[in-house]
Amino acid sequence: MHLNQLKQAVGSGLLSFPVTHFNADLSFNEDGYRRHFEWLANFDAAALFAAGGTGEFFSLAPSEVPMVVKAAKAVAGATPIISGTGYGTALAIEIAKSAEKAGADGLLLLPPYLMFAEQGGLIAHVKAICNAVGIGVIVYNRDNCILTADSLSRLCDECPNLIGFKDGVGDVDKVIEITTKLQDRLVYVGGMPTHEVYAQGYFAAGVTTYSSAIFNFVPVLAQRFYKALRSGDRATSQAILNDFFFPFVAVRNKKRGYAVSIIKAGLKVVGRDPGSVRPPLTDLNAEELSVLAKIVEQIEVVDRSPAS
Repeated sequence: MHLNQLKQAVGSGLLSFPVTHFNADLSFNEDGYRRHFEWLANFDAAALFAAGGTGEFFSLAPSEVPMVVKAAKAVAGATPIISGTGYGTALAIEIAKSAEKAGADGLLLLPPYLMFAEQGGLIAHVKAICNAVGIGVIVYNRDNCILTADSLSRLCDECPNLIGFKDGVGDVDKVIEITTKLQDRLVYVGGMPTHEVYAQGYFAAGVTTYSSAIFNFVPVLAQRFYKALRSGDRATSQAILNDFFFPFVAVRNKKRGYAVSIIKAGLKVVGRDPGSVRPPLTDLNAEELSVLAKIVEQIEVVDRSPAS
């Protein structure tokens, strides 16, 4: 896929990070993963991220990433597939190349492992990954990889295939500075955990798309909320926030790592069990799962089509 085509696709609608399915022994469940992708393809995501954050990239072996990408590409049809990559520069390059070879249309560059670094080092890191591949790269701005507007401007000048900026920090003033300075040079993606509760503020900052984790198990509701935001239908968006997202976030905030665990739990609730999360994450307990089930049961729009 041409860089401009990927950039336009990412900015054209709602994005999502499918979970990665595991068997009882926590090995990759390719058949279950493919069925999940086939199902999600019916709900008009602009692009899907294989082996991303919600897909437990951090728990996958480097050799598993291209396996996940190939499985996604096999059933995704025309939907662009963006693979996660990350860790130190050398390992991120290795994963990026293997994902590109597996057919990924683009890459999401997650933060490097453990160490905090100065802007010059982060620039060198991002540039090295961009230079190693021919596909588009979206940099994930969070944790120990927080780039300034000046750093991004320099990277845009030096890396033609840097197409996007995803923010997971929440400093909207910094996002406004970046979108104002770089304009349409990048596509801007909201990436806060359960980003829907932040989306209205990000829209005002020029970030008009985001990755929806809940798209995994209530894709109809996810699209309904997104379309309400885009159209300015505040009554609908506020009702969904009150009825679903705020209670959902209350459960998510009970324990560390639940931003991912609760998505797999949501799939269990709607009859599409993806298996457990891998350590060091933990699954929701029975009480928390029951509360989540009640939240899902109360929402107005839930897809109840049987697992295929």
